[in-house]
Amino acid sequence: MNTTTTTLLITALLSIMMMSISFWLPVNNPDTEKLSPYECGFDPLGTARLPFSIRFFLVAILFLLFDLEIALLLPTPWASQATPLSTLTWSSTILILLTAGLVYEWINGGLEWAE
Repeated sequence: MNTTTTTLLITALLSIMMMSISFWLPVNNPDTEKLSPYECGFDPLGTARLPFSIRFFLVAILFLLFDLEIALLLPTPWASQATPLSTLTWSSTILILLTAGLVYEWINGGLEWAE
């Protein structure tokens, strides 16, 4: 047998052995505290299905959008060593588009939390 086959065989055997040990080893003693939704003994009052404001999701999506902007612009200093003019053009284009989107959301009241 070659080393790849041996490695795969050892890995498979160790995985099966660990899964079987983790299945048979733990002791399961359920009681009312562990079976409750909150293990601290807190009795939930009311329903857990409260409606969220759509404004919360809009602000969250805007946060993700601008977080993505940072992730896209982070490698700009390293990329600018290759072709500075092209990198500057793309970075400026991304910033201008996202700034225009932010201004549009701001003007239309998309960032207002309360109605």
